[in-house]
Amino acid sequence: MNVLIIGSGGREYAIGRIFKADPACQKLYFAPGNGATADLGTNLAISDHEALADFAQAEGIDLTVVGPEDPLTGGIVDRFRDRGLNIFGPTAAAAQLEGSKAFMKNFLARHQIPTAPYIETESIEAAERFIDTLSAPIVVKADGLCAGKGVIIARDHAEAKATARDMLSGNLFGQAGNRVVVEAFLDGFELSVFALCDGEDFVVLPACQDHKRLLDGDEGPNTGGMGAYGPTPLATPELMEKIQTRIIAPTVAGMKKDGHPFEGVLFCGIMVVDNEPYTLEFNVRFGDPECEALMPLLQTPATELFYKAATGDLKGIELRFKPLCAVGVVAASAHYPYKSTPPAAITVEAGAQSEQAHIAYAGVKREGEKLMATGGRVLVCVGLGENVRTARDAAYRLMDRVHFEGKQHRRDIAWQVTGEQDG
Repeated sequence: MNVLIIGSGGREYAIGRIFKADPACQKLYFAPGNGATADLGTNLAISDHEALADFAQAEGIDLTVVGPEDPLTGGIVDRFRDRGLNIFGPTAAAAQLEGSKAFMKNFLARHQIPTAPYIETESIEAAERFIDTLSAPIVVKADGLCAGKGVIIARDHAEAKATARDMLSGNLFGQAGNRVVVEAFLDGFELSVFALCDGEDFVVLPACQDHKRLLDGDEGPNTGGMGAYGPTPLATPELMEKIQTRIIAPTVAGMKKDGHPFEGVLFCGIMVVDNEPYTLEFNVRFGDPECEALMPLLQTPATELFYKAATGDLKGIELRFKPLCAVGVVAASAHYPYKSTPPAAITVEAGAQSEQAHIAYAGVKREGEKLMATGGRVLVCVGLGENVRTARDAAYRLMDRVHFEGKQHRRDIAWQVTGEQDG
């Protein structure tokens, strides 16, 4: 099987890594990839959707896997399918579950899927009236895509109103904030739950927890994610059954009923309050860095799982995972997430990587023989172990042997389970 992976981050590296290890994968391409994906396959300097479809047709690509949300909401799946090409991901219409928070919340309400009380509006007056009915803290969201940063948790009513005004005026998040969602704050713990869907059937992957805040103790600004672990023992079989029957199944059925069958990854951001799950958000692709933690645990061949999902054939598939836990710790550049950081050479000590610990590369490029950190989230150190604690220890041992100027990372990933916030 010849496989093309769209994207350039750690998520796409992690997906490519499991395809590389699958004997059924003959040729592997990345568009555009990063400085390290070239070690797994061939990088392509192609971004136009039609040009990518031309390449897939000309080179006999059997399966294309789309990593990021932008090409999905931009309709790359529609273009490939119009050409009779197999591609893993939702159509542009189905991708509205992530592309528009208003669409998502209205879908949940229409299909009676548990979520927080909300209003979606373009009117600051309506937003302020609804804010007055809520208790602080209050959640204000820009409707459109904001690279994972369009959600503000306001500490009081005044901050919530000011945030809504800034979004609706275009001063905060630009056009993505022309419509806002204001919703009640749910107080509990979060889970990331991923379902691979083929429009009719679905399979559910082990639940993860990620760590959005920059600093230890969940302090500092929100980021794209500073680490993740899974499976989490907080997701009991009883809770996972509720998530599957109350949220995932009615979502897949509802999207089909509405004429937008969902195919690809349904990423359910779940808030658990008193052991009851509520939908915080949907994304239409793997989370990053949850993907880096989940993919090494997969035992079902990647070619089989992703191909069957892309071709409407998931029913009856045997989904198998290694009886292990994984912890991924992000190494970010010095100034992340505030501003760009000059490139810095990456050094990995000899023998640092093993079957128990490896690196998933993200923000990197090649300069001759050197791999350079180019800013943002640079790489993820992934540790595997028989439990979360041993996996965490493996990840941090590797992290201590990875060096580049200005490297920063959290020392307390998976503290929810280990009870330790000192790494």
